[in-house]
Amino acid sequence: MSPAIFIDGLCKTYPRSWKTRALEAVSGLSLTIGQGEVFGFIGPNGAGKSTTIKVLTGVLQPSKGCAQLFGNDVSLPEARRGLGYVPENPSLYDYLTPLEILTMGVTIHGVKLPNVRQHCMQWLDRFALAQVADKRVRSFSKGMTQRVALAHAMAIQPRLLILDEPLSGLDPVGRKEVVNVLGDYRISGGTIFLTSHVLHDVERLADRFGLIHRGQLLTIRSPQEMVADQADRYVLRYRGGAPIGGCIEVRPGLYARDADAAGLPALIAEVIACGGVLQDVEASVSLETAFFRTIASVDEESR
Repeated sequence: MSPAIFIDGLCKTYPRSWKTRALEAVSGLSLTIGQGEVFGFIGPNGAGKSTTIKVLTGVLQPSKGCAQLFGNDVSLPEARRGLGYVPENPSLYDYLTPLEILTMGVTIHGVKLPNVRQHCMQWLDRFALAQVADKRVRSFSKGMTQRVALAHAMAIQPRLLILDEPLSGLDPVGRKEVVNVLGDYRISGGTIFLTSHVLHDVERLADRFGLIHRGQLLTIRSPQEMVADQADRYVLRYRGGAPIGGCIEVRPGLYARDADAAGLPALIAEVIACGGVLQDVEASVSLETAFFRTIASVDEESR
């Protein structure tokens, strides 16, 4: 059985222009994702996540290496049969209604159904859109448009979902509903390749996590490996002051740094010495902690 996604030595370089130098967005990426697996692809902004997805969906051609979906090169139309894709900012035909968009998707993908309208309405209802099924999308908020795109991806009965920031623009209730739908799809044996900055939700869904930074895949971990790696680990957050070595700026003025129990007193003293105000210290075994620690380690080495 072919893997759902196979990537070998993938590189994507954007050519130089008169304003900018050539940019290697993805460098030597190799990855295999089995059928029925949920893979979380995480990293900071500009790390190469969206570029990788654009190659997988045939939007971009790789500069080097190869990528396959279910044994078919991503350049072939056959590779995209049964592929449900939701980009970070879906661009839908806004003069259509949600029901028309889902009906069109089911028809284009050749899904055979006894009652197409009933099938599409069931998915619109699952995403709390049944009441607006016949309204034009141009009147929708970003969150509602995102839910229409997700309902479209599910309605085609996908064998693979590729989701680039699928929770973008959703309120907490909408995010919970989407996570529940994806969880059910996972239980049914579906394959998901997921990027998101909402690390807690990725952690709930994914069987493995891949961390990409500056175009390079740094690590792949399962939840069990993550727990073993972070035994007796803590994450400290502080505000103000100067950034100390190995810290990550979570948002302007808020910094985070992880440490083991023995190193906590010295780290707290360092925060106070730099003029920072301690916000909290948490014992944490989480994807967020692994994310901060790995990124900080790479950035420290590159200085």
